[in-house]
Amino acid sequence: MLKKRILTSVVGLPVLIAAVWFDTPLPWFTVMLAIWGLLAVQEFYRLTGVLKSISLAVFGMVWALLFIIGPHFGSVLTVPRVLSSAIIFSLIMLLFVRRKEGAWADWSWMLAGMLYPGWLLSYWVALRMDGGREWVFLALFTTFASDTAAYFVGRARGKHKLAPVISPAKSWEGAVAGVFGAIIAVVLLEMWLGLGLSYGQQVFIGVILSVMGQFGDLAKSLLKRNVGVKESGNLLPGHGGALDRTDSALFAGVTAYYLYLAFISGWLSWL
Repeated sequence: MLKKRILTSVVGLPVLIAAVWFDTPLPWFTVMLAIWGLLAVQEFYRLTGVLKSISLAVFGMVWALLFIIGPHFGSVLTVPRVLSSAIIFSLIMLLFVRRKEGAWADWSWMLAGMLYPGWLLSYWVALRMDGGREWVFLALFTTFASDTAAYFVGRARGKHKLAPVISPAKSWEGAVAGVFGAIIAVVLLEMWLGLGLSYGQQVFIGVILSVMGQFGDLAKSLLKRNVGVKESGNLLPGHGGALDRTDSALFAGVTAYYLYLAFISGWLSWL
């Protein structure tokens, strides 16, 4: 399993870096996120049973796509417009689906899948557009460092369960290691990217990104426990499905975007 994880990372990482780096002739990072997001939403709908209603699943995936690409069409695809149209049109569609029993439950899961991977991934697009490739690299590699440190230290030294009911494999030792791994990553990335972060800001950003990323991981683990599966899919050997590989990044992307806004507005100047 470890060899598969490493091989998948070695192959996938250069593609991800290239997608973040180049933004012409197409916004390749957005294209990659759109494809990845649709795969994640499809996995979410399969786990929650929404795929049994093809019309609802297709509707949810289309509107999730609108959320993801929305930052490129800010004056048209605003969040209130996309969200309100999703609610109204999907409820109208609900009146015509064949399977009336449990229709509202299916609709609720459809809306959740649209918002969870869809809307949250749009923050990565906004971060790339507003903060540039540097802030995306900072957020991505800090999240990866946190996940990696937590995984290896947790496996080697984990004794105290972090959330035994939600995810028995996670430990406090791994969680703390993830925080330190994130801080080290931010310090090293600042040396490369030159964002102008003070040492206090580097530590603060590392801690917040790691903690929020780990909350995202636990939230996805709770979903899998609720639906009774171990992995959301088998798209990535050693990593599971698209949703498995996106869990911490969903929370981290939102957090990184608001940290960027806080930095450029001077709200972090006290650090």
